[in-house]
Amino acid sequence: KNPDEIGRMMFSNQSVDKMEDRTPEVLIPLEENPRVKSLKNKERFYKDKEGKPVSKTRLFQLRDGIFEAVIDRFYKDPTLAAWGEENRDWGGAFAVYRGLTEALPYHRLFNSPISEGAIVGTAIGYGMCGGRVIAEIMYCDFLGRSGDEVFNQLPKWQAMSGNMIKMPVVVRVSVGSKYGAQHSQDWSSLVAHIPGLKVVFPATPYDAKGLMNSALQGSDPVIFFESQRLYDIGEMFHTPGVPDGYYEIPLGEPDIKRPGDDLTILTIGATLYPAIKAADILKNDYGINAEIIDARSLVPFNYEPVIESVRKTGRILLASDASSRGSFLKEMAQTITELAFDYLDAPPFVVGSRNWIIPAHEMENYFFPKPEWIIDAIHEKIIPLKGHTSKTDLSDGKSLKLNREGV
Repeated sequence: KNPDEIGRMMFSNQSVDKMEDRTPEVLIPLEENPRVKSLKNKERFYKDKEGKPVSKTRLFQLRDGIFEAVIDRFYKDPTLAAWGEENRDWGGAFAVYRGLTEALPYHRLFNSPISEGAIVGTAIGYGMCGGRVIAEIMYCDFLGRSGDEVFNQLPKWQAMSGNMIKMPVVVRVSVGSKYGAQHSQDWSSLVAHIPGLKVVFPATPYDAKGLMNSALQGSDPVIFFESQRLYDIGEMFHTPGVPDGYYEIPLGEPDIKRPGDDLTILTIGATLYPAIKAADILKNDYGINAEIIDARSLVPFNYEPVIESVRKTGRILLASDASSRGSFLKEMAQTITELAFDYLDAPPFVVGSRNWIIPAHEMENYFFPKPEWIIDAIHEKIIPLKGHTSKTDLSDGKSLKLNREGV
């Protein structure tokens, strides 16, 4: 008779090492896996002991962080299975799964038909029957091909069953780059709108490994977004680098990547790096110290560190690669306004991609947020920068015009 019970049943929030108590089926010992052995020799921070950048061939990358979390769970949970397009034999899409084929029998890692609906639908069924799944959608744009499964089945069965059914399903979703209108979209905002799904979007190797460990330890459906632009980056923030052992990062906790006192910049996904470059410009050219916060998760989300930052700086800009219209950052900006209104010296402002189809690779520079857009937005909407001349038209008149045109 208490309607709030529905909300409490949306997620089970359990921590489960393995869904069944039996020995996992594997082909070789973990320590004999060729990739596991090769990663022991990788540099887990992007600079060496002399402070020089590490070459990509020697660098522990974001894809490696995901791999370490995934293979660790395969050797712990006998029920874990993974499938998707080109998951086996070729190292998986974008080489994330390279090393798994040698380790796992076919029924634990296999290639699916080219049917996103079937990929997610079978994951739901296996999860309902007590198994743990990693299902992969090779390109975020193809989430639409699994619309009913992702939006209407995966998020609902736990609550509809009164929490009798658990749904330990992780859906890996790769956000494309350089592939044009139908293979490069960021739909994280669309997914975050659906109650019953946890949504994460790591931007560093350390965060990718820790968040994947948490997702695979949990009992709830998680949509795990990955940017193809970030697969080969090294760890730039967490020193001394990505731990080679097991650790978890709780879903929903943002992380301060760079402290500052004058302005808060909150990012989702790959836009962390343009924001870092913008912060360098702000400090070097205008004497402004920006605090950079990486959201890491969309749902759930702990606003307290962000509110604490805004209490200190009085100003906040939010940025992501999602199209500006309907961006989840608009929801975040509204919530921040409600929770931190008394501390704000200016309204929060959101920088996103243009409300276009994503153009060809040669034109992406005009579509995705870049440091100059962030600097212009700060100058025009948050705090005037002495001597700065904006190249971006952020006037009210331009905004009204674009909204009338639907772009």
